[in-house]
Amino acid sequence: MATEREGRHDIAAAMHDPRISDHDEELVNRSGLDDEQVDQIVRVMQSLRGWHEAERRMSEASSRYMKLNPTDMRALRFLIAARNQGEIATPGAISEYLGISSASTTKLLDRLERGGHIVRAPHPSDRRALAISVTDDTRIVARESVGRLHARRFDAAAALTPDEREVVIRFLDALSATEQDQATEQDHE
Repeated sequence: MATEREGRHDIAAAMHDPRISDHDEELVNRSGLDDEQVDQIVRVMQSLRGWHEAERRMSEASSRYMKLNPTDMRALRFLIAARNQGEIATPGAISEYLGISSASTTKLLDRLERGGHIVRAPHPSDRRALAISVTDDTRIVARESVGRLHARRFDAAAALTPDEREVVIRFLDALSATEQDQATEQDHE
């Protein structure tokens, strides 16, 4: 007899199996694929789900550790990247990167400044703009938390052969393109 936990696991595992979720092939065309191939594709989808869940948990843990929300964390990563590239980050650049309004950016910067994460200073060449920089303390904390996680991800990619990396790149790019395909389909409805 399966335990309740095993039952939940089986349900979660079956969510990606079109033989169960799309038995009549209304959405997923399985012609030309045998059960072994469908099993392998389902395992790919389950692995993606596992990665997505791990990424979510890691992001939430980093946010909790630094006591920041996900948008704040994205802003800090942008500021650290700008610093590492010798670029001056402005509120406008942050707003564009995050895809938020200038009013929301101002609130975000106020919050980050109150928390001791950023410094606002006059822009060195544009007197109408501000230069935003991350504090050294925040940069160090981010490096030790998020940076270490990124280093492990880099190691996982580095362990692949060049040909394997190209396959992964093509696959992930194709997955990313499905978002645009969906938007295009909705525009034509």
